[in-house]
Amino acid sequence: MPKRILHRLVANPAQRVTGLLSDSFERFVRTESSSGILLLAVAVVALVWANSPWAESYFAIWHTEVALEAGSFRLEKHLSHWINDGLMAIFFLLVGLEIKREVIDGELSSFKKALLPIATAGGGMLFPALIYVAFNTGGPGERGWAIPTATDIAFALGILTLAGSAVPIGLKVVLTALAIVDDLGAVIIIALFYTDTLAPEYLLYAGLLVLLLVLLNLAGVRNLALYLLPGVVLWYCVLKSGVHATIGGVLLALTIPANTTVNPPAFLTQSRRRLEGFKEACEIEGDEAGRHSGMQAALEELEDDIRQVQSPLLRLEHGLKNWVAFGIMPIFALANAGVALGSGVAQHLTDPITLGILLGLFLGKQLGVLSFAWLFIRLGWADKPAGVSWRMLYGIACLAGIGFTMSLFVADLSFEGSANLDYAKVGILAATTLSAVYGILILKRALRRPAAT
Repeated sequence: MPKRILHRLVANPAQRVTGLLSDSFERFVRTESSSGILLLAVAVVALVWANSPWAESYFAIWHTEVALEAGSFRLEKHLSHWINDGLMAIFFLLVGLEIKREVIDGELSSFKKALLPIATAGGGMLFPALIYVAFNTGGPGERGWAIPTATDIAFALGILTLAGSAVPIGLKVVLTALAIVDDLGAVIIIALFYTDTLAPEYLLYAGLLVLLLVLLNLAGVRNLALYLLPGVVLWYCVLKSGVHATIGGVLLALTIPANTTVNPPAFLTQSRRRLEGFKEACEIEGDEAGRHSGMQAALEELEDDIRQVQSPLLRLEHGLKNWVAFGIMPIFALANAGVALGSGVAQHLTDPITLGILLGLFLGKQLGVLSFAWLFIRLGWADKPAGVSWRMLYGIACLAGIGFTMSLFVADLSFEGSANLDYAKVGILAATTLSAVYGILILKRALRRPAAT
């Protein structure tokens, strides 16, 4: 636990604990926003590199063979596969943790709260898929129907910050919840529609490991190492089973304990007692060693109390967030956003795959998100967030067309090793750019006007 948090607690435990809990969503948004801006920069680097005199090195590096060996065990894959199957499993672990947290104690924790993001995410997946299918039914791009259904939460929140400090917190919550439900939809789609052949024995092993992890949870085991070590084996079994390996990350996330062993009132009482011990140690005179040992003991006990009041799920989520946001996602973007355009830009832009993705993300997301939001709010099934106008919701619907990470991931599953992958990437990058620019212009204009009902 960082010492700065201990010092904040020492200053005023009750006020500081409340503050740490209440601003968790703002910290989440700041992390995602910064990551989104970094992703934009990395995507530009990848695109420039792939069309530079050094383009050959760009494509060669991702096809480098990398092997993991231990005794007779050997697992060999291209570097791009290690990124897409391995590092992205950690990304999906974080996605699973975020989904579980939102369902237990967040924007998806009650039917009334969850209905608006579920409805808008559903519409935002249905319309883009229908538009894509309209362009590609019976063609070589038919398998890519799920590509335009995704929303990139980090990228979208990063662009949202460009609208300035006037953005209502309710608007950020809507976009975040929508994108998290969208991620859940993407996980289900990957599991159901992007599995070609199955290896029953590895599915059995994976099922047994999930059962073991569930039993650890039910037994009250809170040591994260006892979940993560079997989780690595689970990833390998899912990889060998034929189901995409990233689903292993989601399965692991669902077994991580979300409960705490110390409730906040008990923690406050206990922390005051620890701080009294710290104060008494500070007042010891003439025994420098005794003073320091007493202070250190009080701080270590307080640090342990803080660990107990925070669930393993939150500890792991916070531990992974920066690694994923500023490490894994940029590496994935660098490896997957590059496409050699050459002199065939017009051909790329007029291909049915490109058009299906471009129009699906840019127009389909707007139509789906806004129409389903309007329908559910008008019927009284969901509430429009306070201080959020319809113009603002339209801006959010536009930003939902920023597919990027998830769309690139599904595109790779759909067209790996095919020339169609380049058409898909062009469509994703074009739609992301249009959605980001148009969405931020709509929001800036909406924020200058009073909220309308």
